[in-house]
Amino acid sequence: MDLSIVVPLYNEDESLPELTEWIHRVCTEHGYSYEVILVDDGSTDRSWEVIQELRSRNPQLKGIRFQRNYGKSAALNEGFKAAGGDVIITMDADLQDSPDEIPELHRMIKEDGFDLVSGWKKKRYDNKFTKNLPSKLFNAATRRMSKIHLHDFNCGLKAYRRKVVKSVEVYGEMHRYIPVLAKWAGFRKIGEKVVEHRARKYGVTKFGWERFVNGFLDLLSISFVGKFSKRPMHFFGLWGTVFFLLGFITTLWLIIGKIANPNESPLTNKPGFYLALAFVLMGLQLFLAGFVSELVARNAPGRNSYLIEEKTGI
Repeated sequence: MDLSIVVPLYNEDESLPELTEWIHRVCTEHGYSYEVILVDDGSTDRSWEVIQELRSRNPQLKGIRFQRNYGKSAALNEGFKAAGGDVIITMDADLQDSPDEIPELHRMIKEDGFDLVSGWKKKRYDNKFTKNLPSKLFNAATRRMSKIHLHDFNCGLKAYRRKVVKSVEVYGEMHRYIPVLAKWAGFRKIGEKVVEHRARKYGVTKFGWERFVNGFLDLLSISFVGKFSKRPMHFFGLWGTVFFLLGFITTLWLIIGKIANPNESPLTNKPGFYLALAFVLMGLQLFLAGFVSELVARNAPGRNSYLIEEKTGI
């Protein structure tokens, strides 16, 4: 199969008929064999009924329905599991992403050799202060921390080589950081394409300001997990050593001071004593956290699973 198009959705019953017809027209014109996987993230409107009606008329449509709202990351993860195409394209269900971008995204994966191509909504029709400005700050911070030079990490319109989506797990609210997850999995050829951004035609946005706070916390989490998931002691042990040495040096300084001035007040009356004690305890706690993390990581499923590019003679 040439294409799997994964569409996560929540309360988008009005836009689904137009979106699926548009996708069908584009794929038919270009001769693609394709499937559209509509993942209903616990919608409370008629979205699932609409999916069933559309499915009865178009066998290329497939539906997955969650019992409740789990979030976009969970929807994408399930869609990726079900996808069978050589190229997987994701897009939002609100008609702000144009299916006319599909052929060029497919070409960039198949002919240009990209592992992942992310859309860039260079000209946006969202509110400047509630979405555009925070989005620019969010993307700048992500670029700096991930060293991936994309302008729009959160664009829902993306294309992937099949191996990419089968190698990453999207959880929590990590859908914003799929390029980062792909990079940590060893996929280095990540590209970008300017795509059309359309004004919302139906319904209202499902995201608020909290997504930027959560997004920043997720960025810290993914940065830590990506670097230290298989060697947590390298992180906890390093900082444990730093704090333990600070405590030791502070204690040594207090002892030398006491030897030099035997008549001064007891060490326990000095603030430095409690500072040294705090440093030592923090160091020990970090060491213990490192040991426990190593035990967890060592016994976790997939501890020694690595992405293999190819084999020969085996």
